[in-house]
Amino acid sequence: MSKRVGILTAGGDSPGLNAAIRGVGKSAQGHYGMQMIGFQGGFRGLMENRSTRLDGNILSGILTRGGTILGTSRDKPHRMLVDGIMQDMTETIVKNYHKNQLDVLICLGGGGTQKNALHLKQQGLNIITLPKTIDNDVARTDTTFGFDTALGIATEAIDRLHSTAHSHHRIIVVEIMGHRAGWLALGAGIAGGADVILLPEIPYDIDHVAEAIRQRVKHGKPFSIVAVAEGARSLEQAALIQAAEARRLNAIDKKEQKKAKKQLKSLEAHHSGIHTVQLSEQLELLTGLESRVTILGHVQRGGAPSAADRLLATRLGSACADLIAAETYGVMVASEGEHAVAVPLEEVAGRKKLVPLDHPWIISAKRVGTSLGD
Repeated sequence: MSKRVGILTAGGDSPGLNAAIRGVGKSAQGHYGMQMIGFQGGFRGLMENRSTRLDGNILSGILTRGGTILGTSRDKPHRMLVDGIMQDMTETIVKNYHKNQLDVLICLGGGGTQKNALHLKQQGLNIITLPKTIDNDVARTDTTFGFDTALGIATEAIDRLHSTAHSHHRIIVVEIMGHRAGWLALGAGIAGGADVILLPEIPYDIDHVAEAIRQRVKHGKPFSIVAVAEGARSLEQAALIQAAEARRLNAIDKKEQKKAKKQLKSLEAHHSGIHTVQLSEQLELLTGLESRVTILGHVQRGGAPSAADRLLATRLGSACADLIAAETYGVMVASEGEHAVAVPLEEVAGRKKLVPLDHPWIISAKRVGTSLGD
């Protein structure tokens, strides 16, 4: 009897999702004779039982398309707004899984999706995940699909900013996505020839950043490109957030923990809302150079996936079909070198892959004279 496979995309959209849906679907149907059902709008779509049959016609022509044909949402199975009330809809999701006679549910997403998938596995469902995010911060995989496309977009933006920075003798501060991981800013900063790269993993000293820019002026280069990750922090900001995190971890009861968690969220929200603008203003004051801000935002998540992301998504998608056929469940399909490997969800969920301080990219950046603000 052929297997019935459910698939959904959750969390933020990312280039390569359609390529991955296609990779799973064509391999599962064409090679193994399985049936594919797509759920629309992430975990909410599964909760509401909004599904569509993914046959060959629907899967055809989507390889090059950005976004996701299934739609997505950030809803969590155990915390979902229904009728104006936050509710645990896990039981409904489990019922719909069985109602559709699914043998397995495939979840495409980033760090949050991995945690939600593990939650469903713990309810007894057969789950397989694929790692998607432009942030490249999912644990236990070399890379995630969506990252290479976003890296190319951010690099092109820095390329374009060079000419205007040079023409006006300005500092251009360009904010790059990545959440709390610096992979995107670091990669695009190096590839685009940024003069300063600021990462969440390396709290920066604003005086050191300003001095690096002043030294460029001294050597006849009266402009600078500063690539800053959206989660980058100054030494002072890092100390405040670290102290708040320590209070949360050391809270003696739930009330105190809730209070500390709220304070931490407030600090992080305030930081993310004004950080890049403040940084630009500080640099203008310290260097005497006019400074301008460019926030790339969601443009980094849009458009057709790169060739590398199409290859990765197809490779992981077809490997996913192999795992379904072998009934290997409760795993994420990870990229390891040129191979796809099955990693237990317990080793992925709740973990982030941050940039190691001894990573070759960081060493290379320093070798070519890029300031990291430390």
